[in-house]
Amino acid sequence: MALNQITLLCRQGFEAETAAEIQDIASQAGCFGYCKTQADQGWVAFIADDLMLKQMIQDYPFRRLIFTRQWFISTDVIELDGADRVSGVLQNLDGIPLCGEVELIHADTNEGKELSRLCKKLTAPLAATLRKANKLTAKRNNKLPRLMLMFIDGKRVVVGYHIPNNAAPWADGILHLKSPKDAPSRSTLKLEEAWHWFIPKKEWDTRLASGMTAVDLGAAPGGWTWQLVQRHMMVDAVDNGPMKGDLMESGQVTHLMEDGFKYSPSKKKHWMVCDMAESPMKVADRMADWFVRDWCSEAVFNLKLPMKKRYQEVQECLQKMRERFEQAEIDVELTAKHLYHDREEITVHGRRIY
Repeated sequence: MALNQITLLCRQGFEAETAAEIQDIASQAGCFGYCKTQADQGWVAFIADDLMLKQMIQDYPFRRLIFTRQWFISTDVIELDGADRVSGVLQNLDGIPLCGEVELIHADTNEGKELSRLCKKLTAPLAATLRKANKLTAKRNNKLPRLMLMFIDGKRVVVGYHIPNNAAPWADGILHLKSPKDAPSRSTLKLEEAWHWFIPKKEWDTRLASGMTAVDLGAAPGGWTWQLVQRHMMVDAVDNGPMKGDLMESGQVTHLMEDGFKYSPSKKKHWMVCDMAESPMKVADRMADWFVRDWCSEAVFNLKLPMKKRYQEVQECLQKMRERFEQAEIDVELTAKHLYHDREEITVHGRRIY
């Protein structure tokens, strides 16, 4: 079968935003196609000319995609014989290059999760068969394309591949984190995931260093402050609400009973983080203030999304911030992602470039 689509995984309920984004990006790249999807299925198919699709997954930076968790160029849905799925897959690998590893995945839905056991069961025998057929290298090689199989159900699968260094490092695009027992809230995982997504691990010791100063706007009950304390930073926790847990006993936290939108630091901070539940444009405008006034070097913040026109709202917020940076003649690297631990929001990272 032809590799005439890009399959994009997303959070259930965000198919429309994922489709709008890939359609927009593809159009700008001169790749004209259309999307197929269904509400709440957790994935989107973008159909276009296969040569243009190959160029896109090689050249367009995956990390610029906001709503897509994972992507790969693929076939349309293939029907398999439930008694011999391995042979069915082997018969539909035309056009797929030699791959360095194989991943079996499913959509992040209740129906998809029921396929987890099947995916694990099939991985070893499928990999062995692929190696014998010279479709997979004898040893895992992450410099070669990665073969991707996304099971729709027990008898239907989408087969394709992507370039490992231009895709999510996790097969299904999900980083699973364990909730710390002593953290004040589960929201702590949003900031922890943001560290993993936006900051290369090799740079943690310099960009998330012990002794740095930070501000947490809208800090209560303290989930994000907890992450900063774990990095041994000195934190101003700004919120009129109470802080929970043992954070105040650490000696690293100063609780300031103030409005996060009115607070301004007396000295520049290394980091500012913000998870305030306000309109996305209001938050974006205040976050831009922090960079324009040179109050921080880096920031992570969430934009809570409306129920409708979410992709449009995100683009308008980011564009507004970039316009303010241009007017102020400053260089701020701005990236955004709909992280696994986000819900009706996206996470944005900003870094002042001097």
